[in-house]
Amino acid sequence: MLLDTETCYTALQSRDTRFDGSFFVGVSSTGIYCRPVCRAITPKAKNCSFYPSAAAAEAAGFRPCLRCRPELAPGLAWVDAESRLARMAAQRMEADGLSDQSIADLAESLGVADRHLRRVFAREYGVPPVAWLQTRRLLAAKQLLTETTLPVMQVAMDAGFGSVRRLNAIFRQRYGLAPADFRKRNGDGQDTTESVTLSLAYRPPLAWGTLLRFLEMRAIPGVEQVEDAAYQRTVAVNHKGATLRGWIAVENKPERNQLAVRVSASLFPAVNQVLARVRFMFDLNCVPGEIEEKLGEMRAGGQKVFEPGLRLPGCFDPFEMTVRAILGQQITVKAARTLAKRMAAHLGEPLTTPFEELTVTFPTPARLCALEQPVEDQLGPLGVNGARARSIRALAEALQSGAIRLGPGADPEREMANLLRLPGIGPWTVQYLAMRALGWPDAFPHTDYGVKKALGNPSEKDMLALAQQWAPWRSYAAISLWNHLGHADGEVP
Repeated sequence: MLLDTETCYTALQSRDTRFDGSFFVGVSSTGIYCRPVCRAITPKAKNCSFYPSAAAAEAAGFRPCLRCRPELAPGLAWVDAESRLARMAAQRMEADGLSDQSIADLAESLGVADRHLRRVFAREYGVPPVAWLQTRRLLAAKQLLTETTLPVMQVAMDAGFGSVRRLNAIFRQRYGLAPADFRKRNGDGQDTTESVTLSLAYRPPLAWGTLLRFLEMRAIPGVEQVEDAAYQRTVAVNHKGATLRGWIAVENKPERNQLAVRVSASLFPAVNQVLARVRFMFDLNCVPGEIEEKLGEMRAGGQKVFEPGLRLPGCFDPFEMTVRAILGQQITVKAARTLAKRMAAHLGEPLTTPFEELTVTFPTPARLCALEQPVEDQLGPLGVNGARARSIRALAEALQSGAIRLGPGADPEREMANLLRLPGIGPWTVQYLAMRALGWPDAFPHTDYGVKKALGNPSEKDMLALAQQWAPWRSYAAISLWNHLGHADGEVP
């Protein structure tokens, strides 16, 4: 990534939130690197150098600022083709830490040569993938040391170091302090007996109320809910071959441009994975100014329909969301939620949570694959017809085998083609899943009833031509049209 020094310094002087996470500034007079929104006194231009990632700043010998905390910075959107590969790799590493993979394995799973991935990654982030991953682990450990009272041994394991000895060595080498000493100086952690609350930053504005309404309308009873301006849900995640089960609650802290993510103690070993999924679900890497520049004047029925701070609602559990989409084909939102609720109640695992209405985790792909065949005999009594039951089974098998990958770090174009091969999943559903399960910003379900209605029922040709002006943010355009109608989207809830 090429950085213009004058532009970066101007953004630093104005503490421009649009650039938060887009670059980091190293200050030679202090040996510290900061986010461009840091509230410290602005250093002189001659003392500043600019880096495309926190890892690049650390590789240059700088330590992270304790005031602006670089570990909280939002990531980068990845719509432009030249950077997509590098950013997919970064998302994949952020989501699972490569706990059981090498960089070569990662490259192979992305369909490219190891050497090519390393070259593209270094051009985008300024350091090789291994150095980037080490910095992510260090910053994750720093956040846990600052915001929690977890034992240092657990911090080392949860951050991905594998041992306290390795964490101590790298932390002391990079930051000049042992982890325990760092906590004594800078920690303000909370009790972690039941849960811990961690922070994730975003670039303002954030249309939080609109995002919550979208999620609430589609929430599966017993699994997720919106209450008191917060999103709450049960969680089942695979971590190193084991399924961890617990719950999370997410609130907005607009005065700090951060989300507060409360995570149950049972999920601590997978905390980085959980936070990566929350980033994906709430589209925290979004650069709202770029989207508003393209869609700000968007109209439907003579009215402006774009809301500043709009986010693309992702999902926490791609399998769960895709199942609900399949269940919702050609029926109402309410009916789809009812079917999903029955599946969760009959096939999921009971769970005790602090929230009275959240009582079960959604069944995993492994659970669906383990059902006795034919699958329609198992799902039919729940109200799921045979065609949809077979679609759900095929999806579970594809995810279980690795034939399809959904969520952070997946290649949208490749996985959209894979999804089309599954029985019962057509072009419309694929576009919807590209938006929500793959985070693709330029999907457009042009056959959707709600989209057609909002645009005055134009012909397919005219609608596609109209939507072209919204590229590469057509997913956000579709969300704007659904929100404008004031009710759920058409074929798939």
